[in-house]
Amino acid sequence: MNRIKKILGLVWIALALAVLYFGITVLGWPKLNSGKQDDLVFGIIIIFILLPIVVGGLFLFGLYAWQGEYELIDDNPEHAHFIED
Repeated sequence: MNRIKKILGLVWIALALAVLYFGITVLGWPKLNSGKQDDLVFGIIIIFILLPIVVGGLFLFGLYAWQGEYELIDDNPEHAHFIED
């Protein structure tokens, strides 16, 4: 199970990079350069508010999964309170 978590961590990182690319090239810059007031506001919201939240969350979640932060180690006494008898 831990191996699957690490592989899926790389998937989440790749997904974060894909969302970043799509968000900037399709949703962000064309809206900023269209010249319409409504598109300008939408482009600013996408690039400066939504993309950092989504990409940062996906990337950090994937990075932590890839580094093994979500693994449960049964032999470690520190984690004994997570294991129920």
